[in-house]
Amino acid sequence: MEKISWIKELVKAEQQMEESGLVDMSFGFDSEKILINESIQFLLELKTEFVDASTSFNELKPSALGRIKIYGIAKTHADFMLFRNGFKMIFSLKAPGQISIRFNFIGTNYIPTPGSSEAQQTATNVMDEHIVEAKWGAFGELVWMYQGLPVKLEYMVRHYLTLFIKESSK
Repeated sequence: MEKISWIKELVKAEQQMEESGLVDMSFGFDSEKILINESIQFLLELKTEFVDASTSFNELKPSALGRIKIYGIAKTHADFMLFRNGFKMIFSLKAPGQISIRFNFIGTNYIPTPGSSEAQQTATNVMDEHIVEAKWGAFGELVWMYQGLPVKLEYMVRHYLTLFIKESSK
């Protein structure tokens, strides 16, 4: 969250209270808006960390073959995917406070099926969908959790990038 955005919200809420003459008990705290903004911010930070780690991997790799590419997903606020050797790992905002991680292999089926002369794209799940969830902590802090445990961005990136590289090198 931007360092002073909450202060701006307080000022705005107070001005609205003064103009309307009504006291708003939720004064300056819109949990749904905060959850949406924090979720998008978390995804953007996650993408930045993946870009940095992938750039290092690609620079240290002697061959251009098998480099990691990162793409933003159209018509979304911050969704993105890693792509390498036909594998893709997708990070998306499933709902406010929920980040979905899916891992698929996109291959081509070259065995012709009756009535079809063209190769077909097939998608195979490499892992079940993982969900990282935001929980409210003390004093209105949002804490990101995976399976009930707190998440640190650095370790999350290390885990998923390692998994992605191992699986996509097969």
